Amino acid sequence: MSHLLEVRELSKAYYKQRGWFSKQKVTALEQISFSLSAGKTLAIVGETGSGKSTLAKLLVGIEKPDSGSILLGGELVQISHYKKYNHVIRFIFQEAGRSLNPLQKIGQMLEDVLLFSTVLDQTQRRLKIRQTLKLIGLLDEHAEYYPHMFSGGQLQRVALARALILDPKLLILDEALTALDPTLRAQIVNLLLELQQSTGLAYLLITNHLRMVRHISDDTLVLYQGRTADYGPTLQVLQQPQHEYSKRLIHSAG
Repeated sequence: MSHLLEVRELSKAYYKQRGWFSKQKVTALEQISFSLSAGKTLAIVGETGSGKSTLAKLLVGIEKPDSGSILLGGELVQISHYKKYNHVIRFIFQEAGRSLNPLQKIGQMLEDVLLFSTVLDQTQRRLKIRQTLKLIGLLDEHAEYYPHMFSGGQLQRVALARALILDPKLLILDEALTALDPTLRAQIVNLLLELQQSTGLAYLLITNHLRMVRHISDDTLVLYQGRTADYGPTLQVLQQPQHEYSKRLIHSAG
């Protein structure tokens, strides 16, 4: 099976100033490798400082790796030309409300994405907005709403709409469901699973919510101090972890 996303020996380090003449090297990621196929979900788990956020930044082109490679659909990703991958890979942040302009209607936000990334005319853009709102369970009239007029669950759907409107193949969800209460989280998870089944979307789920990982992900990668602690099918990782850190993480989650 060909992979949608392949990460090969990805490494990233930062340097902290120590005095006037020296710097301290801090390794954020060291030779991380994994793959993800269309229609599948990979969970990335680990404590704060494990490298999860750095990995997300590298995957969406915010930062450049020191070494290693990222391939999408078998094509080597060039960070300097990342805009060309905008239709393929999209990112959803942890708190949806903070990423939305409070003075802009939802329909205009979605249209701005289309104006920036497509050549659709106005009629085509409006049709695409209606189709996307319907896909994530919102109504046509919601295009005229401002962010403060939505509930927390609806805001997460809006964030999902903004990601889906370009018909991506991969969504990266960086703690995107953490702030939701259990009922809303279950609704969004079910929506994600339905979308995956109907469209073949792949998800890279960055989270420490292991119950959700067990429910939604096919494979799991456990990061510890920037290195791979465990990686494989989710049930295998959760039931038979090899690394002591993975064992402690899973035990603490109950």
